[in-house]
Amino acid sequence: MEVVYIFWIGVAATMFMDLSSVALKFWFGVQSLNYSLVGRWLLSMPKGFFFHRNIINSARLTHEKWVGWLAHYMIGVGFAGLYYLAIPSEQQPLFFCAVGFGLFTVLIPFFIMQPCFGFGIAARRVPSAWQARLKSVFAHGVFGIGLYLAIHLFNNVV
Repeated sequence: MEVVYIFWIGVAATMFMDLSSVALKFWFGVQSLNYSLVGRWLLSMPKGFFFHRNIINSARLTHEKWVGWLAHYMIGVGFAGLYYLAIPSEQQPLFFCAVGFGLFTVLIPFFIMQPCFGFGIAARRVPSAWQARLKSVFAHGVFGIGLYLAIHLFNNVV
């Protein structure tokens, strides 16, 4: 039962993050991450390519978009599982614990994904590095809000 609970919490929190991204694009024209790049990175790994000079210039791969989106949601589920294990259950509905955890998860793209994509640590090699950093921090903070809302919803409604 806990696995199903964690799965739906992760999916709901990731969906909340994606809906906020759609809203930002609609209202302010802010582009979100192209999850095809995540798929391209993952699909390149079996071929021995873990690091790219710039993944945008790497050859496109079949099904990279779907693999990227699936990975995005599975990572969200994984983060929900870590949150469930890391935060005592009596503290899980606390807003600041969830948002703080969401902000903590930004370390993964900053120190693993972006360097592997060829963007440098915390996107330091992209032309508008601070904008990319702020977008990442915002997205992961919103993921934390999504965790809080999903836990509240599942604990009190479902």
